[in-house]
Amino acid sequence: VMSNEKTRFDVIGQLGSLRRYARSLARNEQDAEDLVHDALVRAYEKQASFRPNGNLRTWLFSVLHNTFIDGFRSRQADARRIAQTAETAETVQQPSQEHAVRLEQIRQMFETLPEEQRSALHLVAIEGLSYEEAAGILDIPIGTLMSRVSRARAFMRASEGEEPSSRAAQ
Repeated sequence: VMSNEKTRFDVIGQLGSLRRYARSLARNEQDAEDLVHDALVRAYEKQASFRPNGNLRTWLFSVLHNTFIDGFRSRQADARRIAQTAETAETVQQPSQEHAVRLEQIRQMFETLPEEQRSALHLVAIEGLSYEEAAGILDIPIGTLMSRVSRARAFMRASEGEEPSSRAAQ
């Protein structure tokens, strides 16, 4: 009975045909080898579904083909997910080069502000603190804070369009 079972499920004798078919499907030697491996694992797992008087060769080709189709569908689904992720990422990805350059220009202008104006503007404009909160942090009267923020904003507006090197002279 054991030898009959072995000849009935002689997968090794079908490897050449399976590899040729896998190369035809995969169009790549390494992918074909992976496909044959995956199909043989699946065939072994589903060995009980092989009919005793069935044609092993056609059954293995069927398993190989279905493994290929499942992998193909899986790769398509992965590609769609990757494309969707890329599409989503593009909407929140790195700013354009012009935007990055503009941000760098603003940062350089901001850095040239006197320390007291820079800290006042930072707390109000960047951190979003109220004038009262910022004045409290800096331990200055609110009028002084408002004056510093106003002068810093005026400087930033006046510096628009100038080169960073010429701003340092101001």
